[in-house]
Amino acid sequence: MLLMNLVNSYLYKDILEYKGIKKPDILRKLTIALALQVGSEVSYNELSNMLGVDKKTIENYISLLEKCFVVFRLDSYSRNIKNELKKSKKIYFYDNGVRNAVINNFSPIEMRNDVGLLWENLMIVERIKHNAYSNSYVQSYFWRTQRQQEIDLIEVVDGWLHAFEFKWKSEKKTRVPQPFINAYPDSTYETITPDNFKDFIFVP
Repeated sequence: MLLMNLVNSYLYKDILEYKGIKKPDILRKLTIALALQVGSEVSYNELSNMLGVDKKTIENYISLLEKCFVVFRLDSYSRNIKNELKKSKKIYFYDNGVRNAVINNFSPIEMRNDVGLLWENLMIVERIKHNAYSNSYVQSYFWRTQRQQEIDLIEVVDGWLHAFEFKWKSEKKTRVPQPFINAYPDSTYETITPDNFKDFIFVP
């Protein structure tokens, strides 16, 4: 399969040779761990304990994957309001196909239990492309409280906040977390589904 060959030749060969990676097996395991945590907060300390290497190695290898355009990071948004997570991060893949190849899962949509995460990953990466093609200066984050109330994507444009939630099932209702409304009453909020995604990611 083309994607598997791509992963094996580029990700697991070329990148491993970049700057003489000393622990290739760790990079493989780390990439798999990141693929399984798409859409979730990533803890470098937890990854360090899981893989049995120091935190600095985890940071260096994730930075390498970012520089090679395999993954990208979203930081948490906060204006130092109580209960907001301030230093958390999520990591997404630039390509869902590469992510699926990393975990060797090419099952059709109707047989997957991670379709919501794939949709979220797809929409976020395509939105970033949209903003780049539109020459829009946008800062992108996610938002979450200590009580696990969250918003998938926050865009900051000229000081204004625009919030987006991604749902694969169009009929699934969403509510704006009340702490977010209280903290940012002038922000906008939109749910992106397969029914309305075109305006969200396509440049006119």
